[in-house]
Amino acid sequence: MPKQSDMENKQLVIIGGGPAGLAAAIYAGRADMDGVLLEKLSPGGQVLITDKVENYPGFEEISGFDLVDKMAAHAWKFGIEHKNGEVSYIQKQDDSSFKIVLAGGEEIISRAIILATGATHSILGVKGEQEFTGRGVSYCATCDGPFFRDQEVAVVGGGDSAVQEAIFLTKFASKVYIIHRRDELRATKILQKKAFENPKIELVWDSIVEEITGNETVEAVNILNKKTGQKTSLPVQGVFIFVGIQPNTGFIKGLVDMDERGFIRTDEWMRTSEKGIYAAGDCRLKPLLQIVTAVSDGATAAFAVEHDLS
Repeated sequence: MPKQSDMENKQLVIIGGGPAGLAAAIYAGRADMDGVLLEKLSPGGQVLITDKVENYPGFEEISGFDLVDKMAAHAWKFGIEHKNGEVSYIQKQDDSSFKIVLAGGEEIISRAIILATGATHSILGVKGEQEFTGRGVSYCATCDGPFFRDQEVAVVGGGDSAVQEAIFLTKFASKVYIIHRRDELRATKILQKKAFENPKIELVWDSIVEEITGNETVEAVNILNKKTGQKTSLPVQGVFIFVGIQPNTGFIKGLVDMDERGFIRTDEWMRTSEKGIYAAGDCRLKPLLQIVTAVSDGATAAFAVEHDLS
């Protein structure tokens, strides 16, 4: 075990290098805080798998990679330290500090923590899904729907998110198939009614996706009807998967208040139930998971840390 004197001490540790974490780093750096941003891979999070971003103010169109690259360069400019490291767990030390333990054994003592760990979309786990992610396979209709104008797309899922996003996609797509493994939707009745009444939506019942196929981009989904055993290839140019989303908060379970799915509850200052811990971005319980709202959360969280520490 490292001696207390050997441990790194910081005012602030930001966990996660997506838009929320990078925005927090910018604001913390400008406030001259002694902080570090921890990211287990490379900065960017889910944005890196977005081929084109059209709804971030100031950029009519930019790739997810380029947007994150600009955000990261902006953050590092203000002097926040950044390092690769996966957090194993967080331990409360006393009323004014926490110990962050990394997977490699390194320990950091910090007065404040911003959790910007994001969320991971649940995947189908079928052949072609990973290969075509960003090239026809998407987990965000709001982000990518406009790229499928006058094309046919499939939505996989039967809950509120799936049906709501399918309705949204009809603004752009010429036809939207909802592929659901059961013979009735799980979405609320009002959403179901809207879907049933929309002439662009066709329900594909009792069916599961077995494979997503194509060349450079998606061209079809192969589906299996669980009741009849019939296999069908459905020609589509896009596949939107909404079978759940999982916040990356397992390592802090029991430390802060969360909802039943693991999303962190905060106030408007991004403060969690545990004094000194803040949450920002897609790991936080909120109605809209978007780059622009993540950036807003990160800025607010860093401002709150500066306010509370002073």
